[in-house]
Amino acid sequence: MAKWGQGDPRWIVEERADATNVNNWHWTERDATSWSKRKLKEVLEGLVVEGEAGRCEIGDLKHVEGEASCNSRKGKLIFFYEWNLRLSWKGTVKESGEKHKGSVEIPNLSEENEVDDTEINVSKKKGEGDVLKDLMRTEGTTKVREALRDYLKALKTEFTLGMILPTKAPVGQELATERKPSGSTLQDSVTPQSLDMVGVKIPTVRIHMREVFNSPADELYSIFTKREVSDTF
Repeated sequence: MAKWGQGDPRWIVEERADATNVNNWHWTERDATSWSKRKLKEVLEGLVVEGEAGRCEIGDLKHVEGEASCNSRKGKLIFFYEWNLRLSWKGTVKESGEKHKGSVEIPNLSEENEVDDTEINVSKKKGEGDVLKDLMRTEGTTKVREALRDYLKALKTEFTLGMILPTKAPVGQELATERKPSGSTLQDSVTPQSLDMVGVKIPTVRIHMREVFNSPADELYSIFTKREVSDTF
């Protein structure tokens, strides 16, 4: 059995007063699906795209399919998400004032791909107005990618609050901090506990002792070897 304070720090429950997920070692999981659906609507709906061709605005998030979760293991956060999204958009041509509608599809937003590599498809209903479709393919796609980055940033910061539990300083580090020498004398900084923890070296001296017996050698020998003689002393 390990001595007190010398065991595997992953299992020292004293690191947290409530002994909850000590040192964030164990696997914990939090479902982010419902939160993500609300966040995606927040960052995507209402985006405005303007250019020389006209003005477009992203409307409702028509289709949201997928899931998201955040996991904690050994003090690290691991994210899983996979989404299939479809948005509507409407726009007005600047010169003619014509109004047109279309959709934006994001078939696979996941942790396997960077946002810049995520596929975004823009379509338009039949008729004129291809200038607005081109505007959505260029400026619109850029706006959508920025919104998706905002979602992922919030997922990794806002949603994960409280998942990494605070812990105290390691036992050895805490003791060393509390017993840091004041700089006055070596004796003031040495305690029995610090000796066990850090092995402080104490200065020592060598003592020589010599006993002188004022008696003849044969009498001294008799004292140590003959009981009848030693009993008289």
